[in-house]
Amino acid sequence: MVGRHSGALRYTIGQRKGLGVAMAHPVYVTGVDAANNIVHLGEAEDLTATALTANDWIWSAPADRIRVGAKYRYRQKDQAATLTRGADGQMLLTFDEPQRAIAPGQAVVAYRGDIVLGGGTVTAAIR
Repeated sequence: MVGRHSGALRYTIGQRKGLGVAMAHPVYVTGVDAANNIVHLGEAEDLTATALTANDWIWSAPADRIRVGAKYRYRQKDQAATLTRGADGQMLLTFDEPQRAIAPGQAVVAYRGDIVLGGGTVTAAIR
C-alpha cells in the first residue's frame, strides 16, 4: 500500500496529477477497482496495451474482420487496427502500435476514411 485516497471513482486510468503520493519518479493510475475501492499505480509503460475488447457494439461493416482506423479518445488521430467480431458479439480491436491508457467504459469508434463503421464500449485493455 502506497497511501490512502478518498474514493476510487475519483481516479482515471492514465492520471498522473492529484494522486496525493510522493514517489521518486512519476507514477500513473494503471487500474481502478471501484468494487474494492482500490487504485493501482504504476510506470508509464504499464499503461500501454496492444488491443481492447468492446461490447454494446453498433456495427455497419459487412465483414467479421476488417482493417480500420480507431479512436478511443476525443481528438485522437485514427489508430490503425484490425477489428474482429467474436461469436459472442464482443469485438476485438488489435492495434498496429501499442496504445496508452485504454480504460473500461470509454467509447471506441472504428472508421474507414471518413465513414463511421461502428462503435462500442471498451470492456478491457489487453496488454
